[in-house]
Amino acid sequence: MRGNPAVGPLSLSILRQTGGQGACSRHRRSTVMNWSIPIGCVKGTMIRIHATFLLLLLWIGAAHFAQGGWAAAIRGLVFTTLLFLCILLHEFGHVLAARRYGGRTTDITLLPIGGMANLELVPENPAQEMAVALAGPAVSLLISAFLFVLLGGFRPVQDLEFQNPGVDLLARLASANLALGLFNLLPAFPMDGGRVLRAALARRLGHSRGTRIAAAVGQAVAVALALLGLFGNPLLILVALFVYLGAAAEAEDAIIQDAVRGHPVSDGMIIHFESLSPGSALEDAAQCLMHTAQRAFPVVDGAGRLTGVLTRDDMIRALRERGSGTPVVAVMRSDIPVLDRCQALGEALQLMRGKHLPAVGVRDDQGALVGLVTPDTVGDMVMVQAARAKHV
Repeated sequence: MRGNPAVGPLSLSILRQTGGQGACSRHRRSTVMNWSIPIGCVKGTMIRIHATFLLLLLWIGAAHFAQGGWAAAIRGLVFTTLLFLCILLHEFGHVLAARRYGGRTTDITLLPIGGMANLELVPENPAQEMAVALAGPAVSLLISAFLFVLLGGFRPVQDLEFQNPGVDLLARLASANLALGLFNLLPAFPMDGGRVLRAALARRLGHSRGTRIAAAVGQAVAVALALLGLFGNPLLILVALFVYLGAAAEAEDAIIQDAVRGHPVSDGMIIHFESLSPGSALEDAAQCLMHTAQRAFPVVDGAGRLTGVLTRDDMIRALRERGSGTPVVAVMRSDIPVLDRCQALGEALQLMRGKHLPAVGVRDDQGALVGLVTPDTVGDMVMVQAARAKHV
């Protein structure tokens, strides 16, 4: 029964800092979230399964059934399910390590090629980042070691071909976890090994430069994986694409972090904007949307204080589902923080990332709203700084 399809040693683990600020990274994250199905929550971390993972199970079941009937299909699905349970434990290794340093993981998404843990904030301290990155592979290697103990010791190579359904289930799981742990130690940023490389570089070169170098190495490794995938393993090409885009997003994030460092929120806010009142209806908001370029509208009370923000997407959804007479206060996000002008722009950026906020308000000494910081305004500031730097 050799050659039956099964999950290969390509399951990767990627730690992502939530809420990437560039348009491309926001689009990638929203795409993953929109296609993901929540299946449970463990101590504040939502567990999601990507829709394509269900297609993977269907494909594996059908392929095994074609080879050996229902018994083979059940064996293939059991192995795949147990392997992805091990991948989930791998991701929770990252979660627990991050929690030790005060970081919170908003969600874990299981994809056909592995798992993705979204951390609110990846530690910039090199030692802490290295510990968080190594926690996942350590879990996989510990699972492998435990299973080998149950099997009575390490098996011969021919008994560890976990792509062969004829091999004992525990032996397949043991070898798969061994491969998972080792594969994720490749220096392909933002995979686990890539983050270890970034942490090592950051010790001597600083966080930002270390990120850019690790991202370049990760993209080079992704190209090499894609070339290998052309010779018989198309899943490697998918992994390579995922790693390449992830490395590009991390490099973009490093540029943004450099750009905002040392700037107050007043440098990254807009001061001319349309606002709504708590008594406004969605029709009023729709008129503002059609006559301005804004995508987030602050809702302010009579004293000029921010009470919430209505986004374009929430507005359109509510217009379709509730009607134009719906009050904006029933649709707006009310958890929008307000900062002083002199507070760090990086703090606003961190707040937007950690809570997936569309904006952060800026107030004057009397508490009235005087500005609005959004991912787009920060992106515009970064582009302006980059353009100016070319002529300095």
